[in-house]
Amino acid sequence: MPTAAAHPRYIWQHSAWPKLTFDAAAVAPALDQARLEQGRLLGLLSAIGLEQANAVQRELWVQEALATAAIEGEQLNLESLRSSVAHRLQLADAPGSDRSVEGLVQVMGDALANHGAALDLDRLCRWQSALFPGGTSGIARIAVGRVRSHAGAMQIVSGALEREVVHYEAPPSAQVLAEMERFLAWFESTRPATGATAVNGIARAALVHLWFESIHPFEDGNGRLGRALADMALAQDMQAQDAQASPALVRVYGMAHQMLKTHAAYYDALNHAQRLRGIAPEASAIDATPWVLWFVQAFNRACIASQAVVRDATDKAQFRLRAAQCQTNERQRKVLERLLEAGHVDSGGGFLGGMTTDKYAKITGTSKATATRDLADLLANGLLRVEGVGKATRYAVNVPGWEQPALKG
Repeated sequence: MPTAAAHPRYIWQHSAWPKLTFDAAAVAPALDQARLEQGRLLGLLSAIGLEQANAVQRELWVQEALATAAIEGEQLNLESLRSSVAHRLQLADAPGSDRSVEGLVQVMGDALANHGAALDLDRLCRWQSALFPGGTSGIARIAVGRVRSHAGAMQIVSGALEREVVHYEAPPSAQVLAEMERFLAWFESTRPATGATAVNGIARAALVHLWFESIHPFEDGNGRLGRALADMALAQDMQAQDAQASPALVRVYGMAHQMLKTHAAYYDALNHAQRLRGIAPEASAIDATPWVLWFVQAFNRACIASQAVVRDATDKAQFRLRAAQCQTNERQRKVLERLLEAGHVDSGGGFLGGMTTDKYAKITGTSKATATRDLADLLANGLLRVEGVGKATRYAVNVPGWEQPALKG
């Protein structure tokens, strides 16, 4: 298969590399909107109690970890992930038992908790090593804790054997150390709080991700590390915006989750940004405006999605308070919690088919008569609402703004 050197196609082969620029005027409206949604999200979080905020952060961290792994086609053990996240948030005594899951959580945690510490190659190598504690990716042995050194081309491919499509080819392994030295020097010099070069923090995070992914310094784990670096850059930006803000709040932005939701567009935007299309050979810099614009718009959508999660958590907390004041019994609390956790239609959830007397009796292990009395009591207290009559009667948790799922008889 021919290498990139035979047919120059990628930005690292351009004489202007690695000078990445973007049209600030073209991106300004999107950045303004992103800042607005970022502010709304942080405002919502500041308005809820500490316990609720911790619960939201825990759940969104879990979702971010699931997403950043899923983008690479990896499925994480959810129970182990929840345990590891709870441990990192000091909500549990021990982490999960899956070492690769714990490694990813450690990387994500370090990127934010220690965003002010120097980013050097040793730190990145330790991150990469944490992702592959057994020294393997699947069943293949890979180099861990060090940059790649193999002689073959580092290519991103898809398709069947002998019919592969090359989406991208990274710089040769022999160039990686020099490439990383330049990248790390730029990363340190452009820190929002101390850097001499004023770069919008969200746009800088976009450039961080593009630059790192274009070098692709490791044999595996580059995508997860690149997204952790983008989060680290966003944490640095947050501190520059508000010295009192917790960098851990970056997790609530949900960038990895947004990238997973639009993974085809994510890969397309990144692939387009890494190619020389439209960049004149004599250009003095590489225009990354389309990529920066895509990243900023994704950040904006991620903040909006996270706002819905925060509002959802607030709705649930208020409902639980109402329920506690109604002196519900253990059976009723169990069913109400099931309905709450199922969510509602707008959030992509909803208890399938609605709650019925038969389902209530099965969930609680009680008689149909007791189930009927319990449901009537919940209805009288305003904790449930009802739709339909007779055999079509269905109950849903009565949270303002939550719609009843479409019911089938």
